[in-house]
Amino acid sequence: MAQLLIVYFSRTGGSRQMAEAAAGAAREEADTRLLTAEEAGPDDLLQADGYIFCAPENLAAIAGGMKEFFDRCYYPVLGRIEGRPYAQMICAGSDGENAMRQTARIAQGWRLKPVQEPLIVCTHAQSPERILAEKSIPDDELEKCREIGQALAAGLSMGMF
Repeated sequence: MAQLLIVYFSRTGGSRQMAEAAAGAAREEADTRLLTAEEAGPDDLLQADGYIFCAPENLAAIAGGMKEFFDRCYYPVLGRIEGRPYAQMICAGSDGENAMRQTARIAQGWRLKPVQEPLIVCTHAQSPERILAEKSIPDDELEKCREIGQALAAGLSMGMF
C-alpha cells in the first residue's frame, strides 16, 4: 500500500491544524503518517512514497523547526528519494512566498516532483500579540488542506505519480 508522509512544524497551532486536516482526508485513500518536524527523520522519508510539508513562515523565512528537519534529513536521503511526489502548505501572517520558495528549493535539491500548487494560508497576524496567539484556521481554508491530502494520497494509491 502506498504511504504518504506529512511532516509539519507548528508553534501556534495553524500549521498543525492544516496538517491534521490533510492527514484526515488522506487516510481515506492511502496509508498516511503525520509526524512533527521534530519526530520525523531520514528513515521516515525513505519509507514514504510521497510527502506533504507544512510549516509556518517566520520572519519572511521557513520556520526554524522545519528548517532543522530539512537540515537534519537532507544529506542522508539525497539521491535516494528522487522523483517522489510532494505538496506543500504554508501558514503565514502576511505573505508566505519566501517560505514557499525555500521549501520548493529544498525539494528541488532532492529532485522531488511537485504535484500540486503550494497552498499559502494567510492569518493576517501582524501585531506581536496576534503573531504569538494560538491560531484558528477557518474551515474553508482547512477544506483546501483536505483536498491536497486526499488528492495526493489518491494519486499515490492509483500509481499516478
